[in-house]
Order: sequence, then structure tokens, then C-alpha cells
Amino acid sequence: MPGPSNFPAGFQNGLTIRGIPLSVTNPGEVFWVNSTTVLAKGGIGSSNGNKGTYQQPFATIDYAIGQCLASRGDVIMVMPGHTETVSGAAGIALDVAGVAIIGLGRGSLRPSINFTATASTMTMSAANCLIHNLLLTGGVDAVVSPLVVSAADCVISSCTLRDVTGQMTNGILTTADATRLKILDHEHDGATAAGTDAGIAIVGGDGIVIDGLRMDGNFAVGGIDVRTTATTDLEVRNVVFRTRNNADIFLVDTITASTGMIGPNLYLRLNENAANVTEAITGATFVVFDDVYVVNLANEKAMLINWTASTDAIV
Repeated sequence: MPGPSNFPAGFQNGLTIRGIPLSVTNPGEVFWVNSTTVLAKGGIGSSNGNKGTYQQPFATIDYAIGQCLASRGDVIMVMPGHTETVSGAAGIALDVAGVAIIGLGRGSLRPSINFTATASTMTMSAANCLIHNLLLTGGVDAVVSPLVVSAADCVISSCTLRDVTGQMTNGILTTADATRLKILDHEHDGATAAGTDAGIAIVGGDGIVIDGLRMDGNFAVGGIDVRTTATTDLEVRNVVFRTRNNADIFLVDTITASTGMIGPNLYLRLNENAANVTEAITGATFVVFDDVYVVNLANEKAMLINWTASTDAIV
């Protein structure tokens, strides 16, 4: 296989996404991106005229995507400290099927993508793509939706969306084509001031899974907002959530016809001490699995969400 030969010695075997080796899901070519001055031993500075190897990395993620071959399972490795600015719609377009973009580094050393115009976006428009361990930042107030998913079987793994200047209007936005999207171990680090509608806005789609979510922000509509088109068989579990908005909603189905299984292991902190525990999850056709705990005032202990419990039918 040509791809692993482009890894530094001994590196490829340690790369896993939730226990699955990357060499299994993405056995294709490997390309490297690095905008920093910290270079590989014997390496040269980044340029899109380079070969895209560890020693001769490309300068931008979008250029690296253009070098990939659809459905070969190519990998783009993005070095620690890499930074990129997105100033327009689809400024980074993941439009080649089966590509994985892997950010290296931890904390603030993760590759950072900064959105500097209200309409700027990174798009996932090809099926079976993955982004992992990227820091996505709002560099201007009211970025409408920095990350847009419009293809099937995509994965967003261990990424962070963070407000830096003002507030993003929405964090992740899907279309009805984002069937079987998986959002895994995701963080939304929002501003405390008003200006955000939703951390994740879902428009249609089937079988979307959100598993492992830390979300904090001022959500005028809800942390997760199902809008415009009903979604089916949504799964949401393993969540720590805080809202700074008196709407006090974690999950809302504005279509009122979406279906899904919500829970277990949801821990929801609301903003005010009002009759809002039941309404923290709003959707008449969802079902809830405990434990779903809700607290709505400081110095209080959370209670199990007070939805009506199922009972055994009497024949």
C-alpha cells in the first residue's frame, strides 16, 4: 500500500479513531500539511508546490484535498500548530469521497481553522469523509455556519468549535443529505453572550448519531435544533451541556415530527429556575432513556427529567 510509506517510521500503527486503526479505514495515499516553521528532520518549508510528504508538506488543507483520489481512502495529516484562514464559502471543501483529515497535536497545538467572514464555511460535500482533532474558531462575529455537512456517512470526531470574536450563529449545520452522520466526542465552546441559535442544527437526514458531546453557550433556539425538515432515528447520548440562555433548551424539534432515541447519560444545566425541566428536551415523537439529569439553579442537585414513564400494557 502506498499510503503508509509516507508516514514517519512507526507512526501509522498508533493512529486509531475509537479503536479502529486508520490504516484499516483509510489505506490510501498520505499527504502532509504544515504551515509552521517547526519542520520535520531534513524537511523544508510548506508550499503547495511541494510533494506533500512529511519532509515536503503542502501549505493548505484545501490544496491537499485536491490531490486525493475519490474512494481510495486517502489521508491528510495536518501538523501541530498549523493555522489556516477561511474567508469565503467552501473555503475548505471536503469534496473528494473517502478522505480523512487528521489533526495532530493537543489543546491549543491542534491545527486551527479560523473563519473570518460571516459566510465562510468548511464543507463536507463528499460521502464517507472524516475530520478529526481540529480546532475551528469564529474569528468574526455572526459566522452563519462554519461547518456544513451535506453528504452521507461522514464523521466529525474529537473536534472543537470555539467562539473567539462574537458568536457563531450555528456551529455545525447539516442538510437532508447528511444521512448517517456521526458526531463523536465533540466540543462546542461558545460565548456566554447572546448571538448563537444552535450548536448543532440538523435539517433532515436519517440515522444521525451524536455520541460524546460537551456543549456550552448561549443558545437562543437550542443546543441541538432540528429545523426545516424532520430527521428520523436520531441518536443522542453521553452529553454534558450548559446553556446561558433563558430559553433553557438542549434539544428542540421545531418540525414536531422527528424521531429518535435521546439518552442515556445526558447531564443538562439550564439557566434559570423556571418550569423548564420537562422542556429541556422538546419533541413529541422522541423517546428518552435515563439517565437524563437536569438542573436549573446553582446550589441545587439535578433531577431526572420528568417525562412520562412508559408502563407495561395490560392485555
